Amino acid sequence: MKKNIIAMNASIMIGLGSILAAPSVYAESISDLEKQKDSIQEQRSGVESNISDTEKKIDNLHDKQMTAEEQIEAIEAKIAESAKKIDAKNAEITQTKKEIEALKEEIKVLKDRIAKRNEVLKERALSFQETGGDVNYLEVLFGSSSFGDLVDRVGAVATIAEADRDILKQHELDKKDLEEKQNEVEAKLASLEVAKAELLQIQEQQKKQKQEKDALVEKLKHQTKKHEDEKMGLEEEKANLAAQEKAIKSAIDLEHQRLAELEAARKKAAAEAKERAAQQAAQAAQAAAKASESKQQSSSSGSSAKSNSSSSSSSSHSSSNVSQAPAVSSGTFTRPSAGYVSSTMGERWNKKHAGIDIAASGTVPVVAAADGVVSRSYLSSTYGNVVFVTHSISGQQWTTVYAHLNSRKVGEGAVVAKGQQIGIMGNTGHSFGQHLHFELHKGAWNYSKSNAVNPLNYIPN
Repeated sequence: MKKNIIAMNASIMIGLGSILAAPSVYAESISDLEKQKDSIQEQRSGVESNISDTEKKIDNLHDKQMTAEEQIEAIEAKIAESAKKIDAKNAEITQTKKEIEALKEEIKVLKDRIAKRNEVLKERALSFQETGGDVNYLEVLFGSSSFGDLVDRVGAVATIAEADRDILKQHELDKKDLEEKQNEVEAKLASLEVAKAELLQIQEQQKKQKQEKDALVEKLKHQTKKHEDEKMGLEEEKANLAAQEKAIKSAIDLEHQRLAELEAARKKAAAEAKERAAQQAAQAAQAAAKASESKQQSSSSGSSAKSNSSSSSSSSHSSSNVSQAPAVSSGTFTRPSAGYVSSTMGERWNKKHAGIDIAASGTVPVVAAADGVVSRSYLSSTYGNVVFVTHSISGQQWTTVYAHLNSRKVGEGAVVAKGQQIGIMGNTGHSFGQHLHFELHKGAWNYSKSNAVNPLNYIPN
């Protein structure tokens, strides 16, 4: 009997010893969580610094873009001014061409007039131009019949000769005047054409400058868009880190609560063990006394009420009885949904596909791959309805991402268990067909997804 009491006390002390040893394990877990929280805070600080640098780059690009656009406006004003000047030159050229046409008409008239004069002077003026008219005029004089006739003929010849000289002189003056006018107008036209060509060349240079500035603006816009997208990604990363920090704090609070409950259980177990030991000692003494009083009852054993306190706990994690829900596996991570793997991790469409796609039709529940805290639950432009869960497993932080959900069943800060339903498979966000996009990150999620690992190496196929 004494041996039985000693053995029972030993088993009680072993159980108590395991309870007493547990706080150090949890304390280590809290220390790990604190380290993870500090790491996330450090990452947040780095992301905020990157956001600040990106904002400076965007501001610088905006300044360059504004400068380029102002230069484009100035160039456009110059192009418009050049166009006005070209229009003015075109008008002058048109007018000058009209003048030239008018001069041509005048020259034509003059030519007709000269032709008529040539007819008049055909016999005498032409002869006068070629020979001076000496022979013809002498014949006229020698042909006179009397002295009076000679005098008359001499006066007539002098008058005719003078008239011929006047006609020829006017003829030459008219021709010279028209030729000078034509030369002047043609020189003016040539000058206008040169000026117009120069203006057109200047305008072409201005247009080329504008094209270069337009190309620069487009390049700056493209760079700005790239940095704005990067900033959006960094801000999303910052938000996720803040949410993960909040989840880690929640996990730390849960660990502290568990420690407090464990300490209370330890004290209660110690008190119960002490009480059971006293009861067992009293029962043993009573049994020995009864054995000495009655040898007849030595074969019978005294009945002693023994209180056996055993506790068993079981938890059911499934919040949905949908038939497509996958069975919870015994590994570190369970499969997040039923269906087939339609796309694996790697390069896809010249982009990094940081997870796997699981496709199935109908109403397909999506479950948490492991115990954890929901760090984010929101509608993303790319992920669609998405849930981020932060896990702390053996001192290592993990993050799982469940994207393109039709609906979300959990909110931020919720504590979820492995296999617990968190949403329904869908086709929201940047998605083509119903599927679950599942990512597994060894550490925190970040914009570059540098912590992503292949989920197929961790979940059952």
